[in-house]
Amino acid sequence: MNILLEGGAEFGGQMSEPDLRAIELAGGPDAPIAILPTAAAPDNNHERAGRNGQRWFRSLGASHIDLVPVTDKPSADNPELASRIRAAKLIYLLGGFPRYLGETLANSRVWLAALEAYKEDAIIVGSSAGAMVLCEYYYDPYSKGLLPGLNLLSNACVLPHHNNFGKQWVEQLIKLLPNSLLIGIDEQTGMICDHGSWSVHGAGKVTLYRSGKRPKVYVRSEIFNI
Repeated sequence: MNILLEGGAEFGGQMSEPDLRAIELAGGPDAPIAILPTAAAPDNNHERAGRNGQRWFRSLGASHIDLVPVTDKPSADNPELASRIRAAKLIYLLGGFPRYLGETLANSRVWLAALEAYKEDAIIVGSSAGAMVLCEYYYDPYSKGLLPGLNLLSNACVLPHHNNFGKQWVEQLIKLLPNSLLIGIDEQTGMICDHGSWSVHGAGKVTLYRSGKRPKVYVRSEIFNI
């Protein structure tokens, strides 16, 4: 199973390394890519963010990029939009509002279609809020509460923008999730699961936290298991 979790600052020109690897895992430049702008919908930024994503992947050589307008619960249950997700080999959840994204996609036709594609070797990519909701748990910075995620990655919680503000959540989340793995991902950095093993791609670091143990830090090209 293929997953890419990114720490944020997507589409700004600094994420070519992990995104090119994701395109490769999806089947190459001609592989169909679907961008879900859902997390950017609450502040009406979804169209701009989605178009930025299309331009970004075109700049990396991709030729088939579908901006799928899932912005609320009704569109997340739209069969036609779900079929567009099902046809993709790379499904990209961009950043924004994690709670809105997680609650919109939960138990929806679009998310079920993404899981079907994933089971047939599509790669699911999440950046910032997108990475957060792919885990079993995610922290909602607005309500300062812990919420159930989409559980693509069990017993884990992502702290994006780790080199910026994400590391400030560590102390609280270790107390809330003493038996889970906390994954701090720097901006301009991604970690890819390629059929079992994880590797770091990009300029920053990935930091793994477990209660009672010293953090483990990984950098570009290092391979690890979680």
